[in-house]
Amino acid sequence: MSTETPSRKPAPDPRDSDTERRGAEPRNTDLRDGDEDELPPFTEQLSQQLGGVKGVVEAAVPITLFVVLNPLLPDQMGPLSGLQWSIVISAASAIAIALWRAARKESVRHALNGLFGIALGAFLAWRSTDARNFYLPGIIQGGVYGVLLIVSALVRHPIIGWIYAVVAQGGKKEWRENRPLVDVLSRITILWGIVFLLKNALRTWLYVQDADNALGLVTLVGGWPVTIALTAFTIWAVRRRMKAVEAAGPGPA
Repeated sequence: MSTETPSRKPAPDPRDSDTERRGAEPRNTDLRDGDEDELPPFTEQLSQQLGGVKGVVEAAVPITLFVVLNPLLPDQMGPLSGLQWSIVISAASAIAIALWRAARKESVRHALNGLFGIALGAFLAWRSTDARNFYLPGIIQGGVYGVLLIVSALVRHPIIGWIYAVVAQGGKKEWRENRPLVDVLSRITILWGIVFLLKNALRTWLYVQDADNALGLVTLVGGWPVTIALTAFTIWAVRRRMKAVEAAGPGPA
């Protein structure tokens, strides 16, 4: 009996090992998939930074209300002027959005962005009774942004590159060692800077011309629509450059 026992014991089949390995493969794939889920694509991360369509709309609501209501309301409505009512309604919309999001236990960051974005301009317009001053802080801020963007690109530390690093690379600095990527991000940053300067040069001219309604329209069109267009171009250009670098194979940075 004892001599027959080893003969009846089946020898390990190599196919069983292959089967076990093949059975384990889906679990490894799941882990990889999980890693990919933890690092979403650039567009998805950027959408998260902007708050998605909802965040963009909520941030734009206050200034949109002011631009639309200011030319439509009469010069005087009860205790307040049409300009003051426009400011009140604009600020109240930002506060209402923030409270609504807080009640739903959602982030109020984008709603507060809309409120902070109009706070100083609203104060200046209210004190001066001049609708143009509602846009003055944004004009100055936009001009400063334009200069900073261009200077950062000229010293090879493009601001758009650092934003890309935060959004797409978790704040890592590896992009600084990729010369083709630094080049394209520098050119894109200069493009952003030029657009900011041109847009705010036009707004400055309209401010000087006392064309507050046209100034409001340019502010709306040159705000989120231009930002979204530039962002889309940035994503396309960066991915196009990265694909070109990968296709060329490893080489000096």
